[in-house]
Amino acid sequence: MSLAESFAQSGFAQFVNSPIGRIARILAGLGLIFIGWGYTQQTGFAGIILIVIGLAPLAAGAFNLCLISALLGGTISGARIAPGKTTSQFTSQTGWHLTARAAVLS
Repeated sequence: MSLAESFAQSGFAQFVNSPIGRIARILAGLGLIFIGWGYTQQTGFAGIILIVIGLAPLAAGAFNLCLISALLGGTISGARIAPGKTTSQFTSQTGWHLTARAAVLS
């Protein structure tokens, strides 16, 4: 079993790719952006770094992406990792087969 497959089956991966996990990632991203915006009023550079870092969980939650899985060589699609979803269900519902390297129309 590869590291990506092991991660996809973990409780953490199942949580972050569930609807509640997606909301948590969106809120975490917004929180980092808000804190970064506050720091831009004082120091500037540190705030900009926090804003840029906050964009990753915000985008991942909003577009249902799993960046950790992609870094481990697995799928980037959170829908393929989410509890109760199989690859064939996702592909048949959307017509898209997503991998960490490219999005290819099936």
